[in-house]
Amino acid sequence: MAYTFDRRSFLRYSLIAGGAVGSASVLAACSSGSSDSGGNSTTNPKVQLSWQKNIEFAGEYFAIENGYYEAAGLGTPELITGGGPGTGVETGLTSNKVWIGMTAPQLTAPVILQGAKLKTVAATFQKNPFCIVSSAGSPILSPEEMKGKKIGVQASNENVFKALLTANGMTDSDIQKITVQYDPTPLTKGEVDGWVSYVTNEPITLAESGFPNANFLFADFNLPLVAETLVVRQETIDNERDKLKAFIKADIQGWYDAVADPAKSAELAVTKYGKDLGLELGEQIKEAEAQNTLVVSDETKANGLLTMSDELIALNIEALAKAGYDIKPEAIFDMSIVNEIYAENPELKKPI
Repeated sequence: MAYTFDRRSFLRYSLIAGGAVGSASVLAACSSGSSDSGGNSTTNPKVQLSWQKNIEFAGEYFAIENGYYEAAGLGTPELITGGGPGTGVETGLTSNKVWIGMTAPQLTAPVILQGAKLKTVAATFQKNPFCIVSSAGSPILSPEEMKGKKIGVQASNENVFKALLTANGMTDSDIQKITVQYDPTPLTKGEVDGWVSYVTNEPITLAESGFPNANFLFADFNLPLVAETLVVRQETIDNERDKLKAFIKADIQGWYDAVADPAKSAELAVTKYGKDLGLELGEQIKEAEAQNTLVVSDETKANGLLTMSDELIALNIEALAKAGYDIKPEAIFDMSIVNEIYAENPELKKPI
């Protein structure tokens, strides 16, 4: 049985060996003084997505559809597809090509450590989506249960997998690591016991294709990195704080709508924003439902969507260190804006 996947699980949020992809070009762009006025326009700001226009950006779709950005004086943000060569969020930001982007701490941290002035100002996914998927008949439900097992690991995910092992007191010698590509057919054939995956993708598509499966999240086992983080240049915080607050407020409104209506989220992805991608409505609904478990947590129920508590920031700093990136929290995270938004607009916080 053959399986078709969009590879988004592996080309984003990956801890590429040697640091974030294109970090040298990022810094070159940063130092070149190159600019694009479109990245700084007062209205219709350029927003770099981390991937193609699928369900993952449902909150932004709702914010456009329901006029939240427009009401904030931002016009209609230009959502720019990511995921291809040269489309990294950090590159777009440091070259002044985009105004804000969706990315992940393990991609932003190495660029900051090399001198880029970027900050994470909000976090959509409270947990990163990496998981180990396995057969329901022989489930692997923890890192400990991987011992002695064959685990399929893509080359782009070597570092994030190594970080999982390190975080749980394990090494490569504890498992049989098998270098694989992106199609998980080897898992369905029993050639490997577990597979590095993305919880909102492969477990769903495998199950729909007739392969019952189980999984565990990296984030639940000592690697609690957030994902789909909103990142901007420091100068944006310094010089355009009100505009940034307006954008994040609208984004928060959009995400509350998206969480409340997975079916509509999927419809927007399939029929409008990602209509050229051949997305399947039923699958996108299931992915939206799975995605909600990453967006909504006990802390976001208490503090509001897109927030990060001090405790979660501390855990991310620890996780980044395990992945080889020693960075201070104030060098990469600035939650003052999102916290101000909720303080000034307490009605934004809704029961979930």
